[in-house]
Amino acid sequence: MQGRAVACLNARDRNLLGLRRDLLTARAYGVRELLFVYGDQPSEGERAPMTVRRMLAEVREYAPELRIGVAADVTKPLPDWKRDADFLCTQLSFDSQRVDQWCHDTAFDGRVYAGVVVFASDKMALRLMDRIPGLAVPESLITALTEGFVAGVEAAIEMVANLKASGAVDGVHLVPGRRFRETAAALGRLAL
Repeated sequence: MQGRAVACLNARDRNLLGLRRDLLTARAYGVRELLFVYGDQPSEGERAPMTVRRMLAEVREYAPELRIGVAADVTKPLPDWKRDADFLCTQLSFDSQRVDQWCHDTAFDGRVYAGVVVFASDKMALRLMDRIPGLAVPESLITALTEGFVAGVEAAIEMVANLKASGAVDGVHLVPGRRFRETAAALGRLAL
């Protein structure tokens, strides 16, 4: 589709052989950027022995031509080992000032993309707040979401506009979920 693909791999399901297989697949399909994340706890079975830190080190040795990104939590300082990544994707946030402050306080040489999600419902917002460290959704948005998903689209677009105006990040990792059509239409109306 002529777009730039960034494949996301979670450490939860990886061992060394699986990671190397995925790196070969990425090369074969022309994917040159990967985002490594920890992944949710498995509901069945054991967590694989691989970690994001080990995945990053392995790629630096085995496939140094690939650009690697890792997730960053804007409620905590960036660990030193994550500075070896080529880019960062912040955890989802609805606080552009916090993201802006974190970026200004964090010395990182690569690009930083802010995570922004489009909530489809109040239940989704509450569930993600329970699962994602530091994600705080304003009570006013949760209330508005009880009346319809449009509030989720509008809040995400406002967050994107605020982040763009701050100049603190190089872009956003927008997660529209089921609301991709409405989000695309709203982005089209926003002068980016």
